[in-house]
Amino acid sequence: MKVGEQVKKVRSKNAGPFWITVDVFCGDDETYQQMNKLLSSARVAGLYQVPLETLKRFEMPDLSVLKFSFPRSVVQGGRFDRDMHGAQMSVLLAELDLAE
Repeated sequence: MKVGEQVKKVRSKNAGPFWITVDVFCGDDETYQQMNKLLSSARVAGLYQVPLETLKRFEMPDLSVLKFSFPRSVVQGGRFDRDMHGAQMSVLLAELDLAE
């Protein structure tokens, strides 16, 4: 069971030149509650290989949305930036197998 198969949409984007934000649109309260339990901050930080203390977690139950923000590994538009808009980062979370 992958995250992307359980939720309405997983999206990532820039949050300025130094941060990435990943949004998990759950679609309903039941899915939101399930994802809120399964997607711990430690699990998401491990997935993106960022220190737990740098991960920011935003819970929006009224919208059934979870957001995670973390520092980019390279500055946006820098020589080694392979995803200038941060759009590809969502694939890692969408493909995360929740059974593991």
